[in-house]
Amino acid sequence: MTESVFWDPLLIQRYNRPGPRYTSYPTAVEFQSVDSDAMEQQAYAQRDPEKPLSLYLHIPFCRHVCYYCGCNKIVTKDTSRAAPYLDYLKDEIRRKRALLQPAADGQLAAVEQMHLGGGTPTFLSDDELVELVTFLKQQFRFSTADNADFSIEVDPRELRPTTLTLLRELGFNRISYGVQDLEPEVQEAVNRVQSEEMIRQVMNEARELGFHSINIDLIYGLPHQTLESFARTIETIIDISPDRLSVFNYAHLPERFKPQRRINAEDLPPAEEKLAILGHCITRLSEAGYHYVGMDHFAKPDDELAIAQASGTLHRNFQGYTTHGSCDLLGFGVSSISQIGDYYLQNQVKLEHYENCLNQQQLPLSKVCEVSADDHIRRRVITELLCHLHINFDALDQEFGINSRDYLAADIDRLTPMHQDALVDISSAGIRITERGRLLVRNACMAFDTYLQRHEQQRFSRAI
Repeated sequence: MTESVFWDPLLIQRYNRPGPRYTSYPTAVEFQSVDSDAMEQQAYAQRDPEKPLSLYLHIPFCRHVCYYCGCNKIVTKDTSRAAPYLDYLKDEIRRKRALLQPAADGQLAAVEQMHLGGGTPTFLSDDELVELVTFLKQQFRFSTADNADFSIEVDPRELRPTTLTLLRELGFNRISYGVQDLEPEVQEAVNRVQSEEMIRQVMNEARELGFHSINIDLIYGLPHQTLESFARTIETIIDISPDRLSVFNYAHLPERFKPQRRINAEDLPPAEEKLAILGHCITRLSEAGYHYVGMDHFAKPDDELAIAQASGTLHRNFQGYTTHGSCDLLGFGVSSISQIGDYYLQNQVKLEHYENCLNQQQLPLSKVCEVSADDHIRRRVITELLCHLHINFDALDQEFGINSRDYLAADIDRLTPMHQDALVDISSAGIRITERGRLLVRNACMAFDTYLQRHEQQRFSRAI
């Protein structure tokens, strides 16, 4: 593959239908509600104790509501709500830590990755951040390897003068800033006003403190965005020069996400303009030297994501593209999701239900999904396509003890239109996404999703 990304707006529009983002397979719509924590207890009992760990902690609080947001959050300026939440969070961590079995060396497997998300993790005071990380280090053994990944999402508006320094001292080495757009009219329309000067300042400070990788999130399709206006944002971001960029498609679903009802649909860019914005963004970032990782993600060639993709070790899970795919993911906090062996386990989504479970001495489990043998095969196919743009039939046969050509015959047939449009190559050896098809890899994955036919009515976001 070259670093350029093929752009054909008519072709993309033809394939631009709703579908999952495949941070898991089966996807979250397949998770089933449960009324006890028995399956989570079972997942921990069956866990391979040699597998390293990845921790995700969900901090749901935000001081401000961003109108585009579809995340699970609690909007409040009352910072005193953080302390009781931390108490519940620590209770959950203790309970799950007690279920972990030591590895052969008598120690718990190391934590290779940790991510604080939300919400706004820096809603917590500096003292509360110290309290939380100190507690985690008492409960777990954290890796000291160079490739250990400890990251946090940051709203640039919610940083105190000492916070970035403190985060670096606590061991965080990667940071992600939510920027979305730099145009004042767009910022005001989505209630997220932050100046270019502020973004440059927090970027420079993070670099000076030695954060290994700095990500910026952008969103295209917001109210009042135009090709010209977003081009200005992209030029500024290129000049700021983050290590990674996530450029997300705004899906306007006001019937599902209440804050989006404050956005006037008439102010959104029309489909043709939105597509043009994305096309320019991809072209310009490629010209500026960014590698297109896939699924809205870009990275500099020397960033770990780009290196992992080149070496064939990139993975995808609930934290998006990751270099730590061998880990079991333990989720803590309201709405968080764990991935342990053959199980996906989602915590209670509402804070009161989360607290009630812990008050009753139970894990705050809400939904589960046990991965079947068929799911494992399809998850491997989807992951390989999303991360490495090809699948090898012989490798599938060896890993799963199947004749993958026969096993996946019906799914491969569903790729016929994409094959005819030269978006995928299908041979006796395997399936490869072509340069023409890189932006539509999500569509290729849908062909292998046996659940998708039942959920065509689900409001997934569009592929582009």
